[in-house]
Amino acid sequence: MTQSVSRRSFLSASAGMLSAATLSAVTMNRGVAGTFAEPRYQISLAEWSLHKTLFAGKLDNLDFAATAKKEFGIEAVEYVNQFFKDKANDAEYLKMLNQRASDAGVRQLLIMIDGEGQLGAPGLAERTKAVENHYKWVEAAKTLGCHAIRVNAGSSGSYEDQMYRAADGLRALAEFGDTHGINVIVENHGGLSSNGAWLAGVMKKVDHPRCGTLPDFGNFRVSKDEEYDRYQGVTELMPFAKAVSAKSHDFDDAGNETHTDYRKMMKIVLEAGYKGWVGIEYEGSKLDEFAGIRATKALLEKVREELA
Repeated sequence: MTQSVSRRSFLSASAGMLSAATLSAVTMNRGVAGTFAEPRYQISLAEWSLHKTLFAGKLDNLDFAATAKKEFGIEAVEYVNQFFKDKANDAEYLKMLNQRASDAGVRQLLIMIDGEGQLGAPGLAERTKAVENHYKWVEAAKTLGCHAIRVNAGSSGSYEDQMYRAADGLRALAEFGDTHGINVIVENHGGLSSNGAWLAGVMKKVDHPRCGTLPDFGNFRVSKDEEYDRYQGVTELMPFAKAVSAKSHDFDDAGNETHTDYRKMMKIVLEAGYKGWVGIEYEGSKLDEFAGIRATKALLEKVREELA
């Protein structure tokens, strides 16, 4: 009897120790809430990364989503309107885009808009026309299930004048976007928009929940004589960020981007509380576009693992 009881006690204690060890191992791979932790950020692909291939006619815009999934294992894409410029109001074309993306299991996140006029144009009539030119892209983004269109804050005049004019145009467009559930996000993309303090000031003037930023790691050339500090700029823009662009050009033998310290930059992004997508935008020439995208993805994944 004594032996039986002792054996039962030993087995019970052993089972308890095993359960505790198993629970501990599982907990290490789970978040605070007890569910498996999500990656600190997810990786998407900006269509501009393949602009040479697209312009050369070697890839069609309709096949971009499937290519992102098949070639790179990426499940979210960011379109560029230049590659379907005349299709914003083409319901059949947008339906095909939706079907191709759905078939590939790919999410459509946003459309980057260029060539529709200056939202910060000095004249009210010109500014209004630019705002209205973007309406069709807001509607197209809605049709594609995107969360945003990316726009530019181009303007002219003094520092203060440009801030006022850009804020005026962006506010008007954000109000239209709000009626469709679409965000209007601004990239640092040359001129004063590449000055982080200026663009942050514009966001404060717009003061609309649908208007935000898309900080780009590399676009901080204000003029031929002035380049804004990229780390300071991203720090200033992250409080308003609704998307992030991981710009890349060149890589060293260890796979690090030679122009941007990705570890430093991604710490800035994450410390701002950002939990959205980080879009690959490769613009280099030493690697072909496909190899450049793969190199950028590998670096983002490595940094993500290090910062987990």
